[in-house]
Amino acid sequence: MTDRHQEIDEAETRGPGEMSLVGHLEELRRRMIVSALAVLLTSGACYFYASELVHLITAPAGRLYYLNPAEAFFTYLKVSFFAGLLLALPVIFYQLWAFIMPALTKDEYRIGAVLVPCSLLLFFVGLGFSYFLVLPAGIKFFMGFATEDLQPMFSIGQYVSFVVSFLLPFGLIFELPLIILVLAKFGMITSNFLVVKRKLVIVLSFVVGAVISPTPDVFSQTMIAVPLLILYELSILVVKYVLGK
Repeated sequence: MTDRHQEIDEAETRGPGEMSLVGHLEELRRRMIVSALAVLLTSGACYFYASELVHLITAPAGRLYYLNPAEAFFTYLKVSFFAGLLLALPVIFYQLWAFIMPALTKDEYRIGAVLVPCSLLLFFVGLGFSYFLVLPAGIKFFMGFATEDLQPMFSIGQYVSFVVSFLLPFGLIFELPLIILVLAKFGMITSNFLVVKRKLVIVLSFVVGAVISPTPDVFSQTMIAVPLLILYELSILVVKYVLGK
């Protein structure tokens, strides 16, 4: 029997109270160390490709500048860490899943086994959507304020920080359908409930856009709020016609 099968059997037969508090804390510590090592290794590997990664991130803006001697170096480190964290997410999610798995019932385990990879997939889809569709439009909008007397000169450090803070919210936003489907599956919400709350969600979408947007302008807030609303409407259709709720 493989180790994976052994873990499944343990999840189905072992109760959550069979391990002491100290044992749980020790296991949590061990899994956190494994996750940290995974991030460290992937970030180190990404550093060898930092130049290519920076070129990929800065492509929508074109030529950038660094305003102090260390800015480019620390930007390379930041990009390497960000890329390494993304690559290590499957390991981090698995460690978290393996930690809570023994306390789950068979049904909870089966549901979780689907939710974990789906949440990862939706997160990366959100990042891709933001990078390929939203970010270029955002950069074009902000560069549109240039005049003969006012020319854009982006600092590499500030630009990368802007891009990271712009991409990550979309990864989280794309988790919304999964959250709604889980709540509907357990009978906590229905499609009628979602329709009734539509006006409230419209307001909250722009509030969320204002909170998590990297800049206070209306354009960035709208670029976050609109996908959120579209995902909400798609979730209503799935809950109504797929789940029949």
